Amino acid sequence: MTTATIRVLVNGEARHLPGGQSLLDLLRHFELDPRAVVVELNRTIVRRPALETTPVQDGDAVELVHFVGGG
Repeated sequence: MTTATIRVLVNGEARHLPGGQSLLDLLRHFELDPRAVVVELNRTIVRRPALETTPVQDGDAVELVHFVGGG
């Protein structure tokens, strides 16, 4: 695992994060449940089974949409 810092846009906001992370690691970093979030990486939706194997790289744009229950 790499320790270099990468720059990633998360919901339009620049973030500096440790390199070598997967999208699942990113969700854990933000304390989000992968069952309640839709993840878009560089304008492509990533399905839940691929979150653990999809790396986050320098310059990526990630959109996280968190579902909230209610009536």
